[in-house]
Amino acid sequence: MSFDASLAATAVGSFPHQDVDAVCKLVLENFPEIPACPQLPATSLNEQMEIQYSEGLPCVVIDRQKGRMYFDTSGDTTSALERFYENYLAENLDYFTLSRDFAHGIYAIEKYLNQKKPPEMKYMKMQVTGPVSFALTVVDENKRAIYYNDMFRDVIVKGIAMKARWQLRRFKPLCEPRICIIDEPILSAFGSSTYVSVSRDEVVSMIREVVEAIHSEGGLAGIHCCGNTEWTIPIDAGVDIINFDAYTYGESILLYPEQMKSFVESGGVLAWGIVPTSVDIERETTNSLADKLLGLVNQLRLKGIDREIVIHNSIITASCGTGSVPVDRAERIVKETKKVSDILKKVCIPCN
Repeated sequence: MSFDASLAATAVGSFPHQDVDAVCKLVLENFPEIPACPQLPATSLNEQMEIQYSEGLPCVVIDRQKGRMYFDTSGDTTSALERFYENYLAENLDYFTLSRDFAHGIYAIEKYLNQKKPPEMKYMKMQVTGPVSFALTVVDENKRAIYYNDMFRDVIVKGIAMKARWQLRRFKPLCEPRICIIDEPILSAFGSSTYVSVSRDEVVSMIREVVEAIHSEGGLAGIHCCGNTEWTIPIDAGVDIINFDAYTYGESILLYPEQMKSFVESGGVLAWGIVPTSVDIERETTNSLADKLLGLVNQLRLKGIDREIVIHNSIITASCGTGSVPVDRAERIVKETKKVSDILKKVCIPCN
């Protein structure tokens, strides 16, 4: 699928609101070209980052009193695993549904789009928690990361892949060009002493399996990491879009000039998280953020990466999701993201 967003704006995903209708209206008003499915962790434990994608996974325990989830692998897990793999092999996407109780935002944005789709709409964006972040964050009954259980690590990868496919297929009638972003915040810690036993090949393989699932549904696959990481990992995993914190770590992509040049010139998309979700938003202006991004684009040009191609294959986002910030700041971030997109289009598009 070719890409043509040319500096359109969209959301990373999470919002701090409890009013789902208010969020959908906010999304559609500010991101009409690329509406995003909102994730609403403040509404329920069910919409926390990993829990939201846990339905249908075997041996999951959600401890609502302690506000956490874990896998109980202590007993006989055979029948639970058999049921999971039977549905996976049968490609029964209904089994991997994100139910309304776990995904209010998906159903609400779908309702609004069915009622009135923005005429400017080019893509529909959704997301899943990345399999690496999920597996290294969620633990078993002994509080050991489930990543280190080979069977359940495979379960997580395949479960996430199927949930991505379910979303992509659900929104196909509304918008054929669809984007699914794999949220992998833990990649910023890859290579640290904490995860010294986590192999790069395994990380690439896990992400690639989800990417291939997204591609099988005709979607564009992206990755989001709100910290610094080894950006060749998502490139090697075959992603189409890299969504990164360009505000704080923008120059990190310059460390891989050859790989970035190949990525961009072969159609890869950069989703610039140029609008900070931190208190830094208070001291920035639309012009200062636009100038910061243009400075990074110019540095890519100096590395031999064609400016016109970069502009053509760019999306504007916030640096991260806004689920943990105050509502008023989240709304300012959304509006600022749109304003930065608008000013960049005025400055850059006539040049192309």
